[in-house]
Parts: sequence; C-alpha cells; structure tokens
Amino acid sequence: MRWFYVIVYCSFGFSAAAEMLVPVRTIRAKEIVGANDVIWKSANLDGAISDLTEIVGQEARIALYPGRPIRKGDIGPPAIVDRNDFVVLVFSKGRLQIKADGRSLGRGSVGEIIRVMNIASRTTISGRIQSDGSIEVQQ
Repeated sequence: MRWFYVIVYCSFGFSAAAEMLVPVRTIRAKEIVGANDVIWKSANLDGAISDLTEIVGQEARIALYPGRPIRKGDIGPPAIVDRNDFVVLVFSKGRLQIKADGRSLGRGSVGEIIRVMNIASRTTISGRIQSDGSIEVQQ
C-alpha cells in the first residue's frame, strides 16, 4: 500500500501531510511565544515551522491566530530596544571610544540595525544593537 502513495505523489504532485505548529490562542505582536501557546497540526504547507525549538522564546512580529501556521518571518528574537528608548551610542576606532546619549527611532533585537538620534546634536544615524542595549555606530 505504501508504494501506492509514492505513485500518487509522483503522478499528481500530492504531498503527504506533515506536522506543523499552530497557535492555540491569539498571540499579539510583540508577545513572547511559550511552549503552551502552540500545538501540533497535521498539514502540509511550505514555509511553516515544524520545530518547537524555533518558536519557543521568540517574539511574534505579527498577530498569530489560532489554527493558522507560523512562518519564519512571523517570529524573531525578542526586541531589547523599543522606539523612543534612551540608549548609549558607542563609536569605536582602534583604542578611541566615544559615547553619547541617544534616542532610538526604531525597535529591534540584538544585531539589528536601527536609526537613532544623537540627543546633543539632533543628528539621525544608524547603528547596530549590542547585547547590552547600546548602539554601535558605524562610520
């Protein structure tokens, strides 16, 4: 009987159902997804996440609705800098290091590049978010 499914798949392009994770409740954007927030569902959808470790502890980038698949772009690492947060701007070159106060103009997680405003000069620049919440300013 198993060979029958192989022939059907090859002939008609049907694929067997796979396990994917779907929310059990509405998860709003910016919420952290927990293990109790998702369940397994049998379905086949390209791009749907099927590994629990890829979802738990991540932040929802958009609203996730019950029964709908979760895709890679729907979640991401939790943001550590929010819009309008006060941050430390750090410029380093060799042994020289300059720090200044700034205000974030965006929201992001470690490694993301966001726009920030230098409070003293009111200049808008871009920088990469560091693990301590500071912004590394590029040349």
